[in-house]
Amino acid sequence: MCRNITELRGLRPSATAEEIEAAARQYVRKISGITKVPAGTVEVFERAVAEVAGSTTRLLAELPERRTPNPNLPPLRRPSVIARRAAKATVAAS
Repeated sequence: MCRNITELRGLRPSATAEEIEAAARQYVRKISGITKVPAGTVEVFERAVAEVAGSTTRLLAELPERRTPNPNLPPLRRPSVIARRAAKATVAAS
């Protein structure tokens, strides 16, 4: 299994829908072996991402709280990623 998928249970604040979707997308990419989705498979790929994200959301909601918060910072919360995404958004808005 891919070690790069961040553990979402026990985050403070809780995992966002965006973080869950990103983890689901990474999981589907890993198990399918697809990094760039071909035009003909976009629908099936996105459906799989949505199903995994839904299952993940339900799982996280039903699991008991962790006694110790997750010490790892998810990628979408890392300062370098936040800065890169902000720069990308600024360029796209221009």
